[in-house]
Amino acid sequence: MDSLLEEKSFLTQKVKIKKKYSNKEIQLHHFFHQKTKIFPENVIIHNQFIFFFVKSEDYFKAKRLLKNLRTQLIDKKILIIRSETTLIKLLFSFFPDTYIHDITLSIVENTGKRLVKIIFLFYEDRGIAVGRSGDYINLVNKIFENYITLEKFNTSIEIKCEIIELEY
Repeated sequence: MDSLLEEKSFLTQKVKIKKKYSNKEIQLHHFFHQKTKIFPENVIIHNQFIFFFVKSEDYFKAKRLLKNLRTQLIDKKILIIRSETTLIKLLFSFFPDTYIHDITLSIVENTGKRLVKIIFLFYEDRGIAVGRSGDYINLVNKIFENYITLEKFNTSIEIKCEIIELEY
């Protein structure tokens, strides 16, 4: 029971996303607002990816304008993410176009690192979540490592995507 309680406590804790912007992120913040009339909560650039974090109430309006944004920034992969305050909701918002069956937590014995497993039923959903050659899941892990802080647990987390075979 302690393990289940810790898992629930860990996954429902509050998270914060970095607020320090580079000059390029400031430019993209203004660009996003100019094109969508929505103020992003945060902007993160990593390699060819640009993440715009928006309030939940603005998410669908921003998502409708995603194609237009992508035509403006052709050489970048643009993603719009719901800016959530709890870890579990933030995890779901990083994988919006997939069906997530479950999210589990385990602790790596020798390091104490928390391993968050996102469980999928279908290989197609897992493939979307992982990305080509693992690019997307590696990027999500880097974002959690460098930009997201956990309120209660001062530990690093690693996110993995797995398939579960349902028995009939």
